[in-house]
Amino acid sequence: MRSLAAYTCLVFGAILAGPSGHAAAAEGKYVVGVSNTLIGNGWREEMVCSIKAEALASGKVSKLVLANRNGGPSEQIADLRNLISAGVNIIILNPSDRKALDPVIEQAIAKHILVVAVDQAVSAPGAYVLSNDQVAYGREGAEALFKTLGGKGNVVEMRGIDGVPADSDRHEGFEQALKKYPDIKVVASVFTGWSHDKGSQQIKELLGSGKKIDGIWTSGVDNVIVDAYKSANAKFVPVVGADDNGFIGQMIEDKDAGLVAIAVTNPPAVGGAGLGVALSVLEGKQQPHVVHLTPKVYVNTNAAGVDWAKSVYDPKVDPTYPVYSGISPYTSYTPEQEKACKGPGES
Repeated sequence: MRSLAAYTCLVFGAILAGPSGHAAAAEGKYVVGVSNTLIGNGWREEMVCSIKAEALASGKVSKLVLANRNGGPSEQIADLRNLISAGVNIIILNPSDRKALDPVIEQAIAKHILVVAVDQAVSAPGAYVLSNDQVAYGREGAEALFKTLGGKGNVVEMRGIDGVPADSDRHEGFEQALKKYPDIKVVASVFTGWSHDKGSQQIKELLGSGKKIDGIWTSGVDNVIVDAYKSANAKFVPVVGADDNGFIGQMIEDKDAGLVAIAVTNPPAVGGAGLGVALSVLEGKQQPHVVHLTPKVYVNTNAAGVDWAKSVYDPKVDPTYPVYSGISPYTSYTPEQEKACKGPGES
């Protein structure tokens, strides 16, 4: 797949202007703005690809305007203001903060731009939110790990980015599970930044520290944890990860070597699903303002978990990318369209 990291600034094309000064739907089609503040991350790149794929598959989008760079709330506020000025009809954003973006989101809504926050929630009342249930993600994965350990032992919590909604929600879920298991001790809690390189370095330091570790919960930098254990010739401990392609492959390939792998689904297709919701609303259909997708948990110690892993693993896909899939009934694209990562007008 072509990396989206090349898009490090706003990409704007000519956009038709309507009487109000905002985007007019060209031939009944819509202009879609996308705001993402984390590049070089496989999950986020696939999220953007899912939006492109749904824009193309729907046949209802004339142009996609991408604001894609590393940044926090201040940078995203600037990007959102630029998208508003560009005259988009729809904004799909993965928010960097739950509340800080509310004023600019409200500005967009006041200009009749439909706003959908995906993956993480915002508190602006007029925005739509479609996300994986991040509290459940943290809770369900942690409970599966604690049960695997028999309710006692030392665990490491490898979080995401400090302060962003998804990380806060996942930590809340982790803490909810922890309260049920008083004999589980958290011996280290680190922020990986959802960076595989950083997570790899952190686990190597933990392995070299001499701390007794019985299990590891990760917020999606999973395959490098398993790789670190291999490199250190250390005995595997149970690892919780996401539905990343590399980790799914390890669920299959390293099972016989003693790896207990617990995968919690967190599909980046929420991006394309968010666009599906927006297009549906603009066509006059009713949609709930908040949709939470319940994660599923798969463990490679049972046949169902292994069968699922084999059904979604693709050795041709980068290990840091999630497995490819849509979200029914919100998306209409094929996995091949998502892998191609081409939006309307892109060759």
